[in-house]
Amino acid sequence: MFGAFEISGGKIVDSDFTEAIQEGQYFRIVGSVFNDGIYKNTNDLELTDELFVGAVWLMAIPKEVVALSDEIDEWISKNANVINSPYQSESFGGYSYSKATSTDGGLTWQSFFANRLNKWRKI
Repeated sequence: MFGAFEISGGKIVDSDFTEAIQEGQYFRIVGSVFNDGIYKNTNDLELTDELFVGAVWLMAIPKEVVALSDEIDEWISKNANVINSPYQSESFGGYSYSKATSTDGGLTWQSFFANRLNKWRKI
């Protein structure tokens, strides 16, 4: 839907939108100063109040993509210490460590999940 939208009380105030969207459905806001992005319609969703001219698109994201996103988030949390480490390698007292780089299949979520993400790429 294209047009002028009002977000008030953290929700989009538009009867066409509120009638069309389902609980748990994803939607995308474009053209907003404060709320551009993709959101999941839940009771606890709080958008920033504003008036804007733009678009709101209802989305049907495949469950497989949502599951992969959750798996990526979990992987990032699990590997945060190594990913955020400023050190590429270190050694002391018989211990040696080398951080992999993205060119050798290293620790970036993009390289780790590349094969599974390629299925969802668009030209």
